[in-house]
Amino acid sequence: MSGNSALGVLLAGFSGIGSQDHQSAMYEPALRAQDGCAIVGVVASSADDKAVAHAAAERLGVPCHDDLATALERPEVGAVSVAVPLAERRRTIITAARAGKHILADKPLAATLEDVLAVAEAVAEAGVALVPAHHQRLNPVLRAAAAAVGAGRVGLPWDIQADFVVAGGDPAPTGELFNLGLYPLDVVRSVIGLDAHRVHAIPIRSGRTSDDLADDGATLMVDYDNGVTATIVVMRAPRVGDLAPGGVLRHRYRISGSHGVLAVDALRLGLQVRTASRNDRGWTGQNTTAALIDSFHRAARGGTCAPGIADAVHVHRVLDAAQRSTRSGRPELIADSQGVSQ
Repeated sequence: MSGNSALGVLLAGFSGIGSQDHQSAMYEPALRAQDGCAIVGVVASSADDKAVAHAAAERLGVPCHDDLATALERPEVGAVSVAVPLAERRRTIITAARAGKHILADKPLAATLEDVLAVAEAVAEAGVALVPAHHQRLNPVLRAAAAAVGAGRVGLPWDIQADFVVAGGDPAPTGELFNLGLYPLDVVRSVIGLDAHRVHAIPIRSGRTSDDLADDGATLMVDYDNGVTATIVVMRAPRVGDLAPGGVLRHRYRISGSHGVLAVDALRLGLQVRTASRNDRGWTGQNTTAALIDSFHRAARGGTCAPGIADAVHVHRVLDAAQRSTRSGRPELIADSQGVSQ
């Protein structure tokens, strides 16, 4: 595909929760590798990531803009990759949507459920595509699992057991339930095709500092439509051996159905590389971030948008209820699209 027909993408922001910079680590490399996309500019989210933005612009040979509004006025900008601080995501995404730009949004989509709903409304009114960075569902093993369940290979699902554990890396100041919980929640929904309506969340806390009550994760007991239940453990564990800091230590699902059981280990069928200093896992084929960028490109060109804004909204409804549950100590109903409980 020629450069003239490529989707022009603006990189907006180089920050996130805590020390995260998913723009540099994930989205920029994947966008450069996608023939249908071309990075045409960058803009910092604040003074904190201005130096990173300037370095990226120099490395990519594209303009570094002083503000988002100016950058969005450029006709070659057709889409925006948003990786700004959590508190700025609502404003940034809505601004991009109202400018008619398609959006790749870092996870979590926004700081609160109210913000997420405002984003969804703006995206719908603007008629643009938004692809949230729920890339774990695009793991080929999990896609195969969804196909198997959809084809009735285990009959009617009735229970799911799931574990999503990362080891080491910087703890998220928001807590890991909010930071990491969306991944397994989104995967379960994509595999069984059902919405959740109630959740009981038990926080996992290690007391990282004397005044820090942020969770290290949670055990989620989720009730889905049709009587399906799930128990999901999500957490950040201490660093393990030579696994790279923040690497995924465990990512697996056990789906029980009326006629069988499907056991899925999302870390299998990959490539494991051990050196004297570290242990890395990867796929021999396309990784999940590359698959996410492909999905983003298709959505921007008018194709199927999956994952899409509806997926992000539902996951944030579950996370909101889960956070309420950690405070109340009891199961909480999940708000529906009108803002009332189901």
